[in-house]
Amino acid sequence: MAIIHHSNHSASPGVSSNFAFIAMTTLFFIWGFITALNDILIPHLKAAFELSYTQAMLVQLCFFGAYFIVSPFAGKLIERIGYVRGIITGLCTMALGCLLFYPAAEVSVYAVFLCGLFVLASGITILQVSANPYVAVLGSEKTAASRLSLAQAINSLGHTLAPLFGAALIFGAATADSASAVQLPYLILAGAVLLTAFGFLFLKLPQMQTEQNTETSAGGSIWQQKHLVFGAVAIFLYVGAEVSIGSFLVNYFADSSIAGLNEREASQMVSYYWGGAMIGRFVGALLTRFIAPIYVLATNAVIVILLLVLSINSSGELAMWSVLAVGFFNSIMFPTIFTLAIRGLGPLTSRGSGLLCQAIVGGAVLPLLQGLVADHSSVQWSFVVPMLAYFYICWYALSGSRLSVTTAQPETISHPQTETRS
Repeated sequence: MAIIHHSNHSASPGVSSNFAFIAMTTLFFIWGFITALNDILIPHLKAAFELSYTQAMLVQLCFFGAYFIVSPFAGKLIERIGYVRGIITGLCTMALGCLLFYPAAEVSVYAVFLCGLFVLASGITILQVSANPYVAVLGSEKTAASRLSLAQAINSLGHTLAPLFGAALIFGAATADSASAVQLPYLILAGAVLLTAFGFLFLKLPQMQTEQNTETSAGGSIWQQKHLVFGAVAIFLYVGAEVSIGSFLVNYFADSSIAGLNEREASQMVSYYWGGAMIGRFVGALLTRFIAPIYVLATNAVIVILLLVLSINSSGELAMWSVLAVGFFNSIMFPTIFTLAIRGLGPLTSRGSGLLCQAIVGGAVLPLLQGLVADHSSVQWSFVVPMLAYFYICWYALSGSRLSVTTAQPETISHPQTETRS
């Protein structure tokens, strides 16, 4: 693993950390926006290619599978080319993924769309591996938490606006019933991403250097830390549940027994799911100052379970709004689980963080499982899959997070980790 620090001799004169941070927040917005757009892309491709729910969820498999596959290579790439060049590389890779949607629609082959999604997600992975640690050290250590919280809020803003963009340009297009409806919006995204990469090419941002950490020679193994291993499972299930729920909302709201909305109207409603998560972050940050995080996490998990039980066993607007409310209570889960899982790891913290980041692959697996249930029963009953995940999260908060916490070793990382999905 590597750590980073400011390179005083290479920082360009006249470039402030505040300006650099503002530039970096655009990246958080972009990857949040593109990630949430999958929730609109899935029902569109499902209809265009007459897919089963399981086949449609291959979108998330390819997208989040890239996190698991590409993350280790991205880390090595950044060590060789640096963080700013890593950002530009990530943006260009994302643009390539977006551009692949045009020929995919021309030949009307679902597999080409999946290939484009994998390339797009690979670019996002490189971008995150570059941007997250860059923002963490960009300024005073005392204000690192507030910088990361603001960056996460901007990320959530992208999640909130993307469904509106998709509803207008994909389901609002004259060719809404064909694969070609995605060509224009993803060409626009490719242009915006390339423009951003061009801007970063000429921005003289403060340079960061990497140096080898001594953690690899530290004694002990992350696999001996039960609270970390159980925490990785919790991250896997949480990200999987959050992504899975978002992936099914458009089809769920289009059901005549739920809301009977058309696809454009249903897509617009998805913004409430992600908007709730954005608001919940601010509320949760305040609550965890006064209430132990384990109790906030457990309470939110129980509330989400009750909301999903209500949605599964009701109809109409009650079923719709109860599942949308899940977004608000999801908000604090990722950072809280992450913090509990790396607590007391000392020199093993970076390796533990890497394990937790790879656990994001849950976003590739749970949607497939929910798709299988939906194909064999109904979309409404398929929400049992993410509901079971929240039972585990509740157990982890109250019990699993307290197992074998190492406290003898000194903490070596003081900055919180930036959330990568929501």
